[in-house]
Amino acid sequence: MSQEPAMEKRTRPTKHRPGRRGVARIFSLSGPELMFLGYCLMVVMAVRLGLTLFSYSRIRSVVTRLDASQCASMGDLRRIAWGVAAAARFVPRASCLTQALSGQYILARQGNESKIRIGIERGTGERLKAHAWLVSDNHIVLGGSVDGFTHLLDHGGR
Repeated sequence: MSQEPAMEKRTRPTKHRPGRRGVARIFSLSGPELMFLGYCLMVVMAVRLGLTLFSYSRIRSVVTRLDASQCASMGDLRRIAWGVAAAARFVPRASCLTQALSGQYILARQGNESKIRIGIERGTGERLKAHAWLVSDNHIVLGGSVDGFTHLLDHGGR
């Protein structure tokens, strides 16, 4: 079972910080896009703060309380991927796990089911490198390609 990315163009949102071009782009967004980006920014900041203050399990339990049983449309997946990745550029240390939890929360609030997939990089030698993806209906929403990583576990909505 192969997984298809929800976004065709992948960026590395945790490495790029907003500059003049990024801020100028914000002013070119429509009202609804700007509102959604603001919502995503609040969610990413709350998840980042939550992961700093509490355990992953405790933060994840907030998401699992939501009733999420539907499959999101490809348009919704792309919109959430864009919003969370763009918002993460403004939040220091918004890791792949922060972004995956944020996306899962936003999807769950809409009633859409998803899971967080966690894996480790193969052949890294002494250093262990972990990575998290958000997957919905066999589409990678956030986290990029799974190539080079060994899948360890999935954390679904419930």
